[in-house]
Amino acid sequence: MVTQIFQNVREERSVRGGRRLTLTYRDTDEVPAILLIPTPSVPPAGAALLLHGYTSRKEDMADTIGRTLLTHGVASLAVDLPLHGERGDGADEMTLPNAVDLLRHWRAALEEATLGLRYLAVRPEVDHGRLAVIGYSLGSYLGLALAATDPAIGAVVLAAGGDLPRGTPFEAMVRRFVDPVAAVRQVAGRPLLMVNGRRDTTVRPDQAERLYAAAPDPKEIRWYDGGHWLPPQVVQYCAEWLAARLGERNASF
Repeated sequence: MVTQIFQNVREERSVRGGRRLTLTYRDTDEVPAILLIPTPSVPPAGAALLLHGYTSRKEDMADTIGRTLLTHGVASLAVDLPLHGERGDGADEMTLPNAVDLLRHWRAALEEATLGLRYLAVRPEVDHGRLAVIGYSLGSYLGLALAATDPAIGAVVLAAGGDLPRGTPFEAMVRRFVDPVAAVRQVAGRPLLMVNGRRDTTVRPDQAERLYAAAPDPKEIRWYDGGHWLPPQVVQYCAEWLAARLGERNASF
């Protein structure tokens, strides 16, 4: 159990709609992150943990969905996952044949994401009763796994996410520790939004459809005419959807 979280704020500056803090948080290893806090922050704001995709970084989430959430009065914490962003150009190490390292990095990412959620919850500007997770691509798998085990997450947004691809040589091995279909069934009663591209060749439409079919209500899937990258209007919709679900302090999800 984590009893204390340490932070190191490197920079704090005003941005449109609030404040932007570049920091690290840790209990053991330092995790680089960007915290966006709306102003005014009284009463405390709802907040979302932002998890980026493969080969991406925290800035890609903070400067898109994080910045848009800020205009809706929602705080966010975008983190650099292991081997990404400030933590080195090591994402190529996470290959399926290297199963031991893949599992180690996955577990580390889950632990750090859990710690990030705890860090958000204890910030005085954040209402710990109104927390959410937004994951893009790889981050959607991670965010779903986190939500499946953490009841503090009251709403989930999966962008360009879905079930694992079928028929690959490594599917059975990977599904032993990453199973989106099993995970999504554990978020019953909490609002779920999926946004997916009809022409996505990375997480294909059939993968999204399988995950959505397995998800319990309340749920929504929104398709856009494009590939793996979300158009600005879809990012805006995700922010509006989440802001509405987080609602007022102590609101029921």
